[in-house]
Amino acid sequence: MQAARVPEGHGLPEAAVLQLRDHVEVSKLRKNLAEEYLRYLSERDARKILIADLNELRYQREDRSLAQSPGIWGEDPVKLTLALKMARQDLTRTQMELNTMKANFGDVVPRRDFEMQEKTNKELQEQLDSLRGDYEEVCKEHEILLQLHMTTLKERDQFHSELQEIQRTSTPRPDWSKCEDVVAGGPDRWQMLAEGKNSDQLVDVLLEEIGEGLLREKDFFPGLGYGEAIPPFLRFDGLVENKKPTKKDVINLLKDAWKQRLVEEQKEKFPDFFFSFLEHRFGPGEAMAWAYTIFENIKLFRSNEVMSQFYAVLMGKRSESVYIKQKETVAQLLKEMTNADSQNEGLITMENLSTVLKSTFPFKKEEKILELMEAGGWHPNSSNADLINYRLLFIEDEEGQSMPFVQKLWEQYVDEKDEYLQELKQELGLELHDEVTLPKVREALMNIDPSLDKQTLNGYLSGAFQVPRTEVPEKGEEKEDGIVVQVKIALERLQMTDIRRMGSREQEPAS
Repeated sequence: MQAARVPEGHGLPEAAVLQLRDHVEVSKLRKNLAEEYLRYLSERDARKILIADLNELRYQREDRSLAQSPGIWGEDPVKLTLALKMARQDLTRTQMELNTMKANFGDVVPRRDFEMQEKTNKELQEQLDSLRGDYEEVCKEHEILLQLHMTTLKERDQFHSELQEIQRTSTPRPDWSKCEDVVAGGPDRWQMLAEGKNSDQLVDVLLEEIGEGLLREKDFFPGLGYGEAIPPFLRFDGLVENKKPTKKDVINLLKDAWKQRLVEEQKEKFPDFFFSFLEHRFGPGEAMAWAYTIFENIKLFRSNEVMSQFYAVLMGKRSESVYIKQKETVAQLLKEMTNADSQNEGLITMENLSTVLKSTFPFKKEEKILELMEAGGWHPNSSNADLINYRLLFIEDEEGQSMPFVQKLWEQYVDEKDEYLQELKQELGLELHDEVTLPKVREALMNIDPSLDKQTLNGYLSGAFQVPRTEVPEKGEEKEDGIVVQVKIALERLQMTDIRRMGSREQEPAS
């Protein structure tokens, strides 16, 4: 078939001419391919017919040879021919089955080998899982060690910087023995004052000794006026007489004031009560002089337990509930130890002391209990049967200073309060300058101390937000979101109040 020619002069584009030629060539090739395929089919069918004819001729020849010599097989040729035909059919069928089996199960292994391999694979998998778990554990430990290493490096650098700063700015340790000749009472009194105190405390003691001398030289105090910043019991113009009481007299007066305060059940503010107490004790004309005298003394003697606590409450730096609760705790301890003293001899065993402390303070850690026992006279060589005079733990000296046992109890209370407030700050997750709402503080308190009862919780919220306890909104009320305060101020207010843990953070599951 010849390709169609495109008449000249028709002006067809060259691309169209080429496309037309390609189409003609493709049609020609398709026709040739069809002819070749028909020729292939004819030759294939002819070949199959030829093979069938050849097989038929071979079978006929074999049949004739069998028919010509039947004595060799001893069987009827027809029967043998039939048997041969059946055998060939069986062979064909068997060959097909064999081919099928090879196709289907050519890559199959014996069950025994499979089970052995499966067992081996399972063991290897278990080893792999174990090694993977060990590897992950080692990775975690490695990460922890890296973090510890980085933390240690930072601490090392920080300590090194601090050491360099201290070496640059520090001054030689003072020789405190030089104070023996200056302090009234000589070396013996100075040794008594300096016993068990660090340098910072010794400075306070020295300042108190110097201040006491200056205070006794004053005959009058200048009045502070009537400004709003002046405490009510100090509002006065003019000179006020210095009554010059002894330190012991001031302490006894403060103790009497506390006794009177507890009897009156705190009906008025503490500064107002204090001035009323002085008016009742010394008369209205002398009350202001005694107010100035007492104030100057308790402001000076910060190392004295009675004076420092009274000053903190009087100036609003600490709630009087802190003092009252501490006294109640000490009284409760003394009562429990007295109950444990079956012979009423003032003696209990170390085991009794430990039992009383653990029952009174169920949430204290074991090391805190040991600290209290050490302050009470226990030491590692003590046995549970050793006796201790528990009444000596609660006595006070002539200046109102408690024994080491009660002092350690107070130190632990302060430390535990600081830890509690730090835990509260972390639970809030806010910076000190951020503002916090009452519901968030309520939620944080319940998270760190789930055992808080409603009354105690409202007391804490009342102190933090300066809201009367009776006006603290219930959970879910709309107005509670409008009560906000700065985190720093809330923590400072709680620091002044009697706040302590009511139970463990993780509640034990109900049995």
